[in-house]
Amino acid sequence: MDLRVLRLALSGVCCCCLIACSARPPGPIETRTAYWVKQHITVGGKSDKNPIVATAENIDAGKHAFGYYCVECHGRDGQNTGVPFATRLAPPVPSMAGGQVQAYTDGQLKWIIDNGIFPSGMPASKGTLSDQEAWQIVLYLRDLPRAGSLGDPKAYSGDEYEPDEAPQGGAN
Repeated sequence: MDLRVLRLALSGVCCCCLIACSARPPGPIETRTAYWVKQHITVGGKSDKNPIVATAENIDAGKHAFGYYCVECHGRDGQNTGVPFATRLAPPVPSMAGGQVQAYTDGQLKWIIDNGIFPSGMPASKGTLSDQEAWQIVLYLRDLPRAGSLGDPKAYSGDEYEPDEAPQGGAN
C-alpha cells in the first residue's frame, strides 16, 4: 500500500513539474512591458543620428547587406516572408515593418544590429558588418518593400542555396 501511495505522489509531482515547465507565448502585458524596457532602458544609441544619406543607392546597398546577413531570420522583405520558424520562436521574430520595430530611432536600430538582443536570438554583428553597412541596413529598414514582394529566402524555397555576393566594405 505504501508503495502505491509513493508512486502516486511521485507521479503527481512529475505532472506538476511538467505543467510548470511548459512554455507559453507571452501575454499582451508581458509583451508591452518587454518592448517598453527595450525601447527606454536596455537598447542604447537612442540619440545617435544616421550619417548616411537616404539615397536610392544607399537604400539599395542596405537591401543588399540585409539580404546577405539578415534574410534567414527576417525574410528578404524584412517581414518574415518564407521564414518557417519566425512565429514559432519565443519570442517570435518581429516583422521589421511592425510598429514596435519602426518606433526605434535610427541609432537604436544600429545599436541592435551591432549588439544584438539577448536572449532573443538576434545576434550581434559588430565586427561582421561595417558601420556603413549597418547604417545602410537601417535605411533599408525604413524603406521596406511590400510584404511578400521579394519572394522567399533561397534557403527555404527548395532551390539550391547560393547567397548573394558578399557586400563590399567589410568590418571596421
